[in-house]
Amino acid sequence: MAADTTTLVSLVEEFVSGLQDNKARDIATAVKDGKFTVLQLVEALGHSLTSSQPHTRARGVQLLSDVLQECYANLTEKEVTVLISFYENRLKDHYVVTPPVLHGLRALTKCTALPSGSAVSMLRSLFQDVHVQSLMLAERSCVYNMLINLMETRESELKGLGADFVFGFVQSMDGERDPRNLLLAFQIAKSIIHRGYDLGKFTEELFEVTSCYFPIDFTPPPSDPHGITKDELIQALRAVLTGTPKFAEFLLPLLIEKLDSDVQSAKLDSLQTLTSCVSQYEHKDLAEFLEGLWVSLRREVFQTPSEKIESAGLTALTALTSCLSRSVLNSESEDTLSTFLDLVLKDCKHHLCEPDLKLVWPSTKLLQAACGASNRASHIITAAVMPSLIEQYNNRTQCSHRRTLLEVIQRFIQSVKSSQPSESEETVFGAFRQSLCGIVFSALSETNSSLQIVATSVLTSLAQQAGLLLDSDVELAVDHLTRLLLTEEDDRVSLAVVECAGSLAELHPTVFITKLIPRLKTEIFAEPMEQDNNNREASELHSHHAMRQRCLSALAAISTQPSVVHESTPVILEVLSSAHTGSVIFTVEEVVLACHSLQRIAEHVEDTEESGQCFHGVVIPRMLSLALQAALQGEGSTGCHSPLAEEKVLTAMVPVISTSCSRLQPMLAAQTASKAVSLFLDADVSFLPNNSFPANIHLLKAHNVFQKQHEGSWTQSQMVCLLIGCVCSLPRNVEVPQIDHLLSQLEDMSCTCGHLLSYTSAAKCFAALVNKRSQGDSLDTVIQRTMKRVCGELDSTSSPVRLQAFTLMVWVAKALLLRYHPLSTTMTDKLFSLLDDAELGLMAAEGFSLLMSDSDDVLNRASHADVRIMYRQRFFSENSAKLVEGFNAAPQEKKANYLKALSNIVNKLPKEVQVTELPALLSLLLEALSCSDQGVQLSTLSCLEPVLIDPPPALIQQLEALVSRLLVLIGSSAMNVRIAALRCIRALSGFPAHEILPFRARVLRALAQPLDDKKRLVRSEAVQARGEWFLLGSPGGR
Repeated sequence: MAADTTTLVSLVEEFVSGLQDNKARDIATAVKDGKFTVLQLVEALGHSLTSSQPHTRARGVQLLSDVLQECYANLTEKEVTVLISFYENRLKDHYVVTPPVLHGLRALTKCTALPSGSAVSMLRSLFQDVHVQSLMLAERSCVYNMLINLMETRESELKGLGADFVFGFVQSMDGERDPRNLLLAFQIAKSIIHRGYDLGKFTEELFEVTSCYFPIDFTPPPSDPHGITKDELIQALRAVLTGTPKFAEFLLPLLIEKLDSDVQSAKLDSLQTLTSCVSQYEHKDLAEFLEGLWVSLRREVFQTPSEKIESAGLTALTALTSCLSRSVLNSESEDTLSTFLDLVLKDCKHHLCEPDLKLVWPSTKLLQAACGASNRASHIITAAVMPSLIEQYNNRTQCSHRRTLLEVIQRFIQSVKSSQPSESEETVFGAFRQSLCGIVFSALSETNSSLQIVATSVLTSLAQQAGLLLDSDVELAVDHLTRLLLTEEDDRVSLAVVECAGSLAELHPTVFITKLIPRLKTEIFAEPMEQDNNNREASELHSHHAMRQRCLSALAAISTQPSVVHESTPVILEVLSSAHTGSVIFTVEEVVLACHSLQRIAEHVEDTEESGQCFHGVVIPRMLSLALQAALQGEGSTGCHSPLAEEKVLTAMVPVISTSCSRLQPMLAAQTASKAVSLFLDADVSFLPNNSFPANIHLLKAHNVFQKQHEGSWTQSQMVCLLIGCVCSLPRNVEVPQIDHLLSQLEDMSCTCGHLLSYTSAAKCFAALVNKRSQGDSLDTVIQRTMKRVCGELDSTSSPVRLQAFTLMVWVAKALLLRYHPLSTTMTDKLFSLLDDAELGLMAAEGFSLLMSDSDDVLNRASHADVRIMYRQRFFSENSAKLVEGFNAAPQEKKANYLKALSNIVNKLPKEVQVTELPALLSLLLEALSCSDQGVQLSTLSCLEPVLIDPPPALIQQLEALVSRLLVLIGSSAMNVRIAALRCIRALSGFPAHEILPFRARVLRALAQPLDDKKRLVRSEAVQARGEWFLLGSPGGR
């Protein structure tokens, strides 16, 4: 034991006199290991602690505090009591001893063995003997952390101090400047307020010591390691200032004062603080300041040019009105809400009588903000303004005035959505229901298109308010909408009517089922009247086509409820059937529109058993049946008579099926996929309606390119595009039946069919199935077999199916690239090698665009494909070097293919990646600017522009070449290339002045030509670019 004591004394001496700070860690370790106790350490420090030299005493206390930082958890209550007494006494010592004493006390505040009453004792000594703001940053932080620790663990003791605790904290915080310490101080103040500490007579002092920082004006240094933001300080201070209604009498005048400031950030902070505080206040806290608050809010909305401040002002008004609405009325109290709203109405209502003046909109916004605060406020404001608005609308004759008034009315209707009454309360607009309906129906009957558009919006808002539209009103509304749909040719009106019909149908489906759908059906199937005059006939046909388009769009818009879908889809399917049979003449464009309407319904209908059964049990089988009938009808004929065999129609059918399979009832989608596979592989037509088909159906049997083909020979094979919709949009956990057989047939069609749509669709379908197939030997076998076949065809320059093999390879490469499959590299390397191919080189360059682009029909997230994040960046980082090597080794006539490939790859990368990666490819990009392909030029220019804003050193070294190429391109025959080149030249003006001044005269001469360009957009860019270059080196310029 004597040896241990000697060791301890030696370590203490080395720390205190030898200034070896690492010895504190050795002593702490020994204490934790039980070799010494803390009290033994105090005894060993005896000489140091009683030294006549303050710095020696300070080192001794520092050693003890450092050890306590490590060992406070192991202290006993007796040891803590002794140490607290020691440290409290040392607070009276020389000022150099104070910092280590505070660190020691902070360690003790974390002890679980802290004796009862010791927290109060420590704080009394601290507040009495230490002037906190004279301490250094770290020691002030130490004091705040002590308070936080004690408030967490000894709250009841601290509350026993009463207001003395608050006063001590106020003295400690007063004058704090450091943002790090301010966050701690605001945290303490928030706890004092929210945890119910007694503020006593120091309420104003606590407010003053914190509010002096309002509004926060703090900009962190550029390399701030602490990461403290202005918003953090704002939120922390706001939590303090708005934490208690006791601050209302001090805070509200402060906010009114700060709202008079010219500093925009101060205004915004004040408005947001007002919004926050009124949620904690009662009406009596606000009564004295209502007029001043209203004047400030009114001024900000009426006069501010800032949308942020206007929005914050309106939000504050809503919160203020909501607070006043919570007041309980009795016979003896004043109705503060009515008093406040009288102020609002007095200043705003008269502006609503001037619909041609600009103040009508700020006034409307203010009234709307107050109106949306509560149901009670809504009743007061609507009762005051609605009679006047309705009277004005009826008395005004100018359509512009009536439109403005109608828009104002709509804003009021929308504002009460958030303040819906309870079942026992009267609807806000109940008293005006009949007048409002009359106004809307009157506006819908007008010939002014703007008035009609606003009327549809008001009608939608009325429908969304319970009880404002009776059944008879809804029926009349449907009649008006139907009339506009059938007669109004203005596209804006038609769009507004269709949107309105969709909103109403969601709320009142029965009326649309019984009235609108039958009328639309009648009009869709009506034939246009014959005309004697050819010009009149063409005009009539165009008008009839536009009317059919509107009707089909309306059918799609109203079909969000399964009950409506059950009635609307048969109408659209009948369009397809009639177009096929020729019983009613429909153009190909109209049939495509019908398919788009079905797709929209599938996208927006509620996913229920009923809607799923409708699409999987009726729509998809009917479409497949009609398409098959059209294919068989065209087989062997000299022409394809059915529009359903047209490529446009088939490709429009695909998204209908794929959307249905991807989002409606996965179990039914799996059954649909199974039936479709049986149809395409086994000619099983049992699930199709009207299934009297011949036995020789071979939908996946491709006509070999060596065979002589006639025009109808591909009508069956092209139906493979419909298979994409059936099997490629399924969730990945749904198994596709006969998958190996299906992949084999698709591969054969891809590599042997001579029809573009057929072999391309087969390749897409094959790739999509490979992308979703589970990892394993079976997948690798399929990929390797396909690679062998594809490479064999591509390596044979005499092969007649090289194009087909190339198409399959690119789609499979994309499927594997998306899921990071190891074999994707083999495919992409083959694509790189084809850049030198005489026949396929240009197509290979375009193939990189397909790899990097999002596909609409397959291999996308909407169709549940396996798409990994940042696959583009990964592909670029792994292959950019190969591209550069290939370009350098390629013959001159093939270099353009590499440049086009580079352009296609880089153009699809995120801008952030382009900026960091493009400097390494600068030489190729400059070559690409000299390429004759305008697509490559435009793509390269769009990639260069963001890089020029913050140019890397390598780019500055290539200024001569870059400027020369850009000046050539401003004379390009393509307008988009000229515009992009001028933007890049303008960006060059931001380079260091000494680097670009030598080019100034040359650039200004060249920019004279585009100033007279025949295109206005080019002239505009040229003026801006020339202005920037002209200012270089000039007085007032750069």
